[in-house]
Amino acid sequence: MSGINLARAYWADVVRPILDRKLPDLPRAAGRLGTGSDVLGLDDDTSRDHDWGLRLTLLVPADRVREVDQVLAAALPASYQGWPTAFPLSKDPTVRHQVEIEAPADFVRERTGLDVGDGMTATDWLSLTGQSALEVTAGPVFEDTSGEITALRERLAWYPHDVWLHVLAAEWTRVEQELPFVGRTGQRGDDLGSRTIAARLVTALVRLGFLLERHWPPYPKWAGTLFGRLPVAPSAAGHLAGALAAATWQERDAALRAACEVLHDRQRAVGLPALDGPACEDFWDRPFTGLRDGVAGALRAAITDPEVRALPHRGGVEQWLDDVGTLTNPTARLRLTRASAAD
Repeated sequence: MSGINLARAYWADVVRPILDRKLPDLPRAAGRLGTGSDVLGLDDDTSRDHDWGLRLTLLVPADRVREVDQVLAAALPASYQGWPTAFPLSKDPTVRHQVEIEAPADFVRERTGLDVGDGMTATDWLSLTGQSALEVTAGPVFEDTSGEITALRERLAWYPHDVWLHVLAAEWTRVEQELPFVGRTGQRGDDLGSRTIAARLVTALVRLGFLLERHWPPYPKWAGTLFGRLPVAPSAAGHLAGALAAATWQERDAALRAACEVLHDRQRAVGLPALDGPACEDFWDRPFTGLRDGVAGALRAAITDPEVRALPHRGGVEQWLDDVGTLTNPTARLRLTRASAAD
């Protein structure tokens, strides 16, 4: 049984009947949200060695969180379908039930650092990582009697249009800055350097695929798996894999060029600003691939929001920073994003 199916059954057979009986007037939402491979529907047998089991997200009014926790602690059975209801997590060794009980706004704030219900600035949006948004939006909600978490999930479904254009332009700029170096390093006999830059560019192009398809990118462990499910993947994934596997810089360069063209074509197909003709060209008189002037500029030219137009061209925080400790700290992300926007 998958973690999501286990959580759904646990809610229906155990937790909901307790609440119906003991707290019938309680506004509530239940689902499997937050962290864990099962939230993305990607858990397997290996996932069960830690932090897997009878986990549930229960969202209630803030002034009733403690009451609900006490009721469940007293009424839950010791086990369900052979799984213990109380067990430790890697982040908390305390043996206790793992029904995570919070107020909806607090749950979202803990993961995003933001008061989503109060409206969000462009800088707020740029402080999000795809994973932080997925921890709110990806998992299933089994029941929502108040509608509050459903409304918050809808607000976090995707970027506002101009912010979307901004982060797309920033990712193309990242590609533009390093694409010719795959060939230049290879030409100089630096095969390791060429491979390293190619891998960085594949990471950027994978992120572009998620952005073009309006799908929040997960943290790196699951990026390739979920990229493979995107509409653009059948035409792009082979070129990206080819760039990583190529034995020569010439093959690497050609594969990256092909991947750029596929993604640029997809950009045009989904109705976003794009150049007429190809995205790539030869880099000056050298036998390397470069990005044509205007691939990123066409996107930026379509931005009408003055707040977004004034932002530096770095994009979202995970486009210019890759430290795991920082990216998983909402307060640090927001602080750094605000400092970046003011630079």
